[in-house]
Amino acid sequence: MRRDAVRRATASAVAAISRGGHGAVETGASALVKLSSDWSRMSPVLMEKVPPGKYVADAAVRPRTTEDVAAILAIAYAHDVPVTPRGAGTGNYGQATPFDGGILLDLRALDDITVNDTGTITAGAGARLTSIDTVGRAAGRDVWLFPSTKHSTIGGFLAGGSVGTGTIEHGTTTDGFVVAATVAPMDGSGELRTVTGDALTPYVHTYGVTGIVVEAEIRTDPRRDWTAVYAEFPTYPQTVAVHRRLTGLPVLPRLASADEPALVPTLTASVALDPAAFSLRVIAEAGTVPELEHLVRDGGGRTVAVRTDYAETDRLSGMSYNHPVWFLQRAHPDRTLFHMEIGGTVLWDDPDAVRATYPGDVHLHLELFRHSPGAMLVASYESAAAVESGIARMEAIGLDVHSPHQWYVDRNPELAIATAATTDPKGLLNPGKLSASTAARVNIGVR
Repeated sequence: MRRDAVRRATASAVAAISRGGHGAVETGASALVKLSSDWSRMSPVLMEKVPPGKYVADAAVRPRTTEDVAAILAIAYAHDVPVTPRGAGTGNYGQATPFDGGILLDLRALDDITVNDTGTITAGAGARLTSIDTVGRAAGRDVWLFPSTKHSTIGGFLAGGSVGTGTIEHGTTTDGFVVAATVAPMDGSGELRTVTGDALTPYVHTYGVTGIVVEAEIRTDPRRDWTAVYAEFPTYPQTVAVHRRLTGLPVLPRLASADEPALVPTLTASVALDPAAFSLRVIAEAGTVPELEHLVRDGGGRTVAVRTDYAETDRLSGMSYNHPVWFLQRAHPDRTLFHMEIGGTVLWDDPDAVRATYPGDVHLHLELFRHSPGAMLVASYESAAAVESGIARMEAIGLDVHSPHQWYVDRNPELAIATAATTDPKGLLNPGKLSASTAARVNIGVR
């Protein structure tokens, strides 16, 4: 359907949605530009391809209930109107960009949170992880994992996120984190469906192309006493020697981030960090802190600070994964920097080989997974082609690579395609995000 036809169809659909009282409607130009964009500004590639204002929804609708979502999708289906779901807009890859216009579905009003008798938590798609964690801890529970941008919504995290604080112990969002989900398909039925077990797979980390998750039941642990620990080391080998030993602690850390000196001055720490030292920051269970401090001391480093306030652990979470990249970009507006998401033990064993995959100064921000490290590689940007050329070089030295410069569904895409054939037969859900091409999933996307 041509863009002018989509605009007319959207106007008709929105009128029906308003008559039915299924949600608040927004059609203001500036609001739509804002709602149609996310944090893909971190990628110079995406800023060239999907800058704010290039792809804009024709209307935004904020449903108040899960039933509203089902009704909105049924109306949009009848009018052949594309629908792109959105949470807090904290995604980094343009996943919520409404390429074909239509309706931007703002799910933030679906924010109910319930702690169940079984210890799980059921939350609406728009509930923020900060709120879910607060409610859970008040009831004596710890959410299994949450993203580094903790004010993200649970729907956005499940649709577009993957790992975060808690990953060392619990893996990714597809490793049992979700117990059940209520899903609204885009098939004209106007129904809500409960999905559990293996049937959840095509609905997690698939950007809403198979159906809109409007509510989710997620796993928790008994609440622990978490502590924020800052340490520093003179050299990279000393830092990683301790980093790789942290999974030997009697209780696994919730997070373990490390940065080279180039990244340290821009970190948002509550304590003074030596800009010439390598920083290691750990969210550790309180009873393991003495052993952690011994590891640091034995490894040639020193403990800078131990903070027992739970809010300090959130501060450490806010300096993990993509965030140090953003801090560095913000501190150096005169430089155009890009990052790549990589993983593998070569990060510990041969960092020079990793740095050699791109020319110029290359810096590493490290994270700890259960059996290996992950990293954000940061380097100077020349062109999309130059960024893409480094992927093969990284894979050649044994690194796993995910490009944050593309928006295609990259987890179980074949299953997502097969599922969407039934749940979204017209291809109206988040168009442009689902491709059968391996190159589109791994490399830099373009539309």
